Amino acid sequence: MSRIYRYRLPPWCRHLLYVIEQASLPIAIYQLFRTLIFPTTIDIFLLGICIGVHLAFRYKWV
Repeated sequence: MSRIYRYRLPPWCRHLLYVIEQASLPIAIYQLFRTLIFPTTIDIFLLGICIGVHLAFRYKWV
């Protein structure tokens, strides 16, 4: 399994990764509140994806 090296990517792709990295925590927090208020299967699934994306950026998996 090969790692994704950010600096080998084109500048537009690096910028997109930076934007997703910065937005992942606020989106995850919003999805957590939404899941606590209106718990549906889709909300729980989306919350899992949001937390997974945030952890991937936090621990430098991406």
